Amino acid sequence: MGHPAIQAGRTAVITGGASGIGYAAAERFLASGMNVVIADRNQEALDLAASQLGENVFAVTVDVANLSDVEALRDAVVSRFGGIAVLMNNAGTGGGGSAFGSYKGWQKVLGVNLWGVVHGLQTFTQLMIDQEEPCAIINTGSKQGITNPPGDAAYNVSKAGIRSVTESLAHELRNIDGCRVTAHLLVPGFTYTGLIKQHVS
Repeated sequence: MGHPAIQAGRTAVITGGASGIGYAAAERFLASGMNVVIADRNQEALDLAASQLGENVFAVTVDVANLSDVEALRDAVVSRFGGIAVLMNNAGTGGGGSAFGSYKGWQKVLGVNLWGVVHGLQTFTQLMIDQEEPCAIINTGSKQGITNPPGDAAYNVSKAGIRSVTESLAHELRNIDGCRVTAHLLVPGFTYTGLIKQHVS
């Protein structure tokens, strides 16, 4: 948490922030004195997380698969806090299926996992560049996007895509004169979250 974007009084936006890795990140950002915005499509989980995290949390219902939802999130954050120091594109889902399996499963997983990140980048990146302050964009990947194990091809593809777009973003940001925004790929090891629970219960 030593990045210059992480300073007291600044704002972090976390999609998929109501549980799991997103919730844990919210706790850490709050401990650093930041304002935290958690976005999630699960209203019940969002309400519970907001009540547990405390008064410096702003909760917004968002389906990251819909660009208009992400744009509304940006507008709400700017209206309330004025700017964004950290964007964590973390919302994720699984159960997409095999390479020639459920078409709806592929749409669901790519819509949330990959398009959710793309929508975040399309909506927030230029705004963060224009702030001319240290900012960080964190995209949550997975080791499955690197090792490609059997079982859920759609999930693997979505996470491989996140790795690729994050590397491309990092290169683009480095080549913009005066840009103070950096891009980071978070690749956690096995983490027991609500996403795992859905597929083992």
